[in-house]
Amino acid sequence: MAGIIHAPTHFPPDSAYLFPTRSTRHAFSSHLTSSLIPSSYKLSSSRSFSAIKRPGIVTAVKEKAPITEERMLVFVPPHSLIKHWISVLRNEQTPCPIFKNAMAELGRLLIYEAARDWLPTVIGEIQTPMGVASVEFIDPREPVAIVPILRAGLALVEHASSILPATKTYHLGMSRNEETLQPSIYLNKLPDKFPEGSRVLVVDPMLATGGTIVAAIDLLKDRGVENKQIKVISAVAAPPALQKLSEKFPGLHVYAGTIDPTVDEKGFIVPGLGDAGDRSFGT
Repeated sequence: MAGIIHAPTHFPPDSAYLFPTRSTRHAFSSHLTSSLIPSSYKLSSSRSFSAIKRPGIVTAVKEKAPITEERMLVFVPPHSLIKHWISVLRNEQTPCPIFKNAMAELGRLLIYEAARDWLPTVIGEIQTPMGVASVEFIDPREPVAIVPILRAGLALVEHASSILPATKTYHLGMSRNEETLQPSIYLNKLPDKFPEGSRVLVVDPMLATGGTIVAAIDLLKDRGVENKQIKVISAVAAPPALQKLSEKFPGLHVYAGTIDPTVDEKGFIVPGLGDAGDRSFGT
């Protein structure tokens, strides 16, 4: 598929991670090569690849192993615009208004990728000025449920309605204790029950320790949503969060702008981009 990584990485609970940004060749530091790359990883198509280790380089080689839908998939689309906006976000000199705009533009691109081959459609015919044409529209009777995790999620999800023709937004406010790193809920606008078969986008810019995103998905599952119905949108993700998601929610899909190697003792992704909420809103 154009504009999306041909090979999303699977994150089985019992393996290390490989975080590709291209479908065939990935540059990492020697440390990342030795500590984060598993012996093999699988692709979303009917193909799978093994990782050949070289100093700072990983090359994907075709294998015949089948794909299982029970593993979590992480997509890092290798789009130059996504890399551009991530770079703007990383820069500590980026002022608040530009940071917030960059977050919104990144969210637009990631939501576009996540919506690929996922939305319900209706088929029919319409009259054009020149004749009759077969057409296909997004079905407005099945809106995508968007769950931004406040407050930083509001910036990343700002342009969702310009991408998705039919949406419903359910705000979820969660804060993290800076000492225990555990999340607490201060606002919950989720319905008591989601309609059967709902498609849900959970938007959380920073997947660091994983506590917040796991708590959010638990709330969705309590309301009847299955793992395969959920897609997570994130600006930056890190191994601790991805490990927790992989272990607890097989079948989940995660779309991230990039994946960074570590989380520090304060629960911040390194190198990351700082506090996404503070930098988006200036407070």
